[in-house]
Amino acid sequence: MSEILVIGHRNPDTDAICSAIGYAEFKRRTDLPEAVAARCGDTNDRIDFVLKTFGVPAPRFVADVSPKVSDVMQRQVISVSAEATAAEALGLMDERDIRVLPVLDTGHRCRGLLSLFKLSKFLFPAANRLVDSRRVLSSLNNLTRTLHGELMVAREPDEEQDLTLMIGAMSLESFAARLDNYQREKLAVVVGDRWDIQNLAIREGVRVVIVTGGLKIEAKTIEAAKRKQVSLISSPHDTATTAALCRAAVEVRHVLNEEFLCFREHAPLAAVRDEATASGYQIFPVLDAQGQTVGILSKTDFLKTVTRKLILVDHNELSQAVQGADEVEIIEIIDHHRIGALTTHQPILFRNEPVGSTSTIVADCFFRHGVELPSPIAGLLLAGVVSDTLNLTSPTTTPRDAEVLKKLEQLAGVNAREFTEKLFASGSLLTLKSAPQAITTDCKEYAEAGVKFSVAQIEEIGFDQFWKRKAELLEALEKYRERRRHLFSVLLVTDVTTQNSLLAVVGDTAFISQIDYPKREPGIFDLRDVVSRKKQLLPYLTHCLRQFTPAKG
Repeated sequence: MSEILVIGHRNPDTDAICSAIGYAEFKRRTDLPEAVAARCGDTNDRIDFVLKTFGVPAPRFVADVSPKVSDVMQRQVISVSAEATAAEALGLMDERDIRVLPVLDTGHRCRGLLSLFKLSKFLFPAANRLVDSRRVLSSLNNLTRTLHGELMVAREPDEEQDLTLMIGAMSLESFAARLDNYQREKLAVVVGDRWDIQNLAIREGVRVVIVTGGLKIEAKTIEAAKRKQVSLISSPHDTATTAALCRAAVEVRHVLNEEFLCFREHAPLAAVRDEATASGYQIFPVLDAQGQTVGILSKTDFLKTVTRKLILVDHNELSQAVQGADEVEIIEIIDHHRIGALTTHQPILFRNEPVGSTSTIVADCFFRHGVELPSPIAGLLLAGVVSDTLNLTSPTTTPRDAEVLKKLEQLAGVNAREFTEKLFASGSLLTLKSAPQAITTDCKEYAEAGVKFSVAQIEEIGFDQFWKRKAELLEALEKYRERRRHLFSVLLVTDVTTQNSLLAVVGDTAFISQIDYPKREPGIFDLRDVVSRKKQLLPYLTHCLRQFTPAKG
């Protein structure tokens, strides 16, 4: 498969979603028509408000971009039912030039695999098992269908029986003598135009007489068969061919391999490769979440190249990127944050600018290259800019942000100030979300000075909701820190009306003791004039880390 995903960071904010949609649009209009906007986290109420306002659907959700079984499997499943005959299966194998077929039930669930090797062993037994070559396990209807013949007289044509094949190519006396060695009701007699043997077999009450060569069967023979309730089949083939085909009238459920190895469609290729290559199976059914067979994986499929590529927007650290980003090719990065530790296999386009919003950079791409910017996309980019810069009041704001925002207002037909008021009134995380959801909605993880930590931010109108839910928010933050094994985790709650913030911190007490902002309560600090995680809080935290000496033992 081939696709290019334009994707923001985990727990995406408004800027990450809007810049992903905007940059995917820019790439499609320039040199990459296969670019698709994606996200690796849920939207929130404010993002939903923005998307609804400008009539744009949310980006495609992609939780993991590592190569999956579904990326290389064969989606056209060539199969047979358990009730198909071996002859039908062989015909399909020959037509499609394949050696193994999955056997599926009516619900597309795999019952087993049918291999050419096992079919061959059944149809052509070894010399010490020649008696098996006379065994015909079939119903009369399956026999007739396999022979492309005509069922002239039928008794219980759907009943499957274990029959013994007898060729009527001998004298009448010899044939009569041989009849005494078998149960008549289990005999399938194959004979040409030997009317004497036909009639003797009918008089003796064999299960079925198969007349070969497409030869005419006399009316009196047909009548005799009806009277004796002996079934009668006319075969268009000669006797040798007819006898060989009779064996192939068996239903494949009798000759399939019921033991097989299957994989889920979303299983990582790397996780199943060793198990598949070490097994003795040639193909592997691929199942969806309901257990239905949706594809076939062969060992050669592991040699295929998965050409999924990524363009990262609004982040440049793998710790914040979609899962599996380290297993696929990253071809571009568009960001406005600090440059973290990320290596690529080859040179890429890395546009990192000290502006207040990634949406500013994306909008500038349209303007700089003279690419038409549709009004809905202009609206989204406007939302990204005002969200990340708090409508140009954040200390991260630059003259470029103001210049770009003015153009976006004209293109979108939106007043930025009025829109900002509606945006921040559209949804309070502390009112609408559970504590675990609220502290992870816009949360980023970092690695610095050999330790890992996380910084979440919530933008609210006032701090009332925070103080009401302080205890449960701190508890959720501590559980998150323990689960992720971070040295500390912080939550920055920003009042967009006063441009002040509260900082809640959990984790290593020695580290927390280094925070010298005014303390409101244990673990809660007053950060006046601090609104930016990127430009104000993160540099402060990394400074504290450089001064921090971990406790020994």
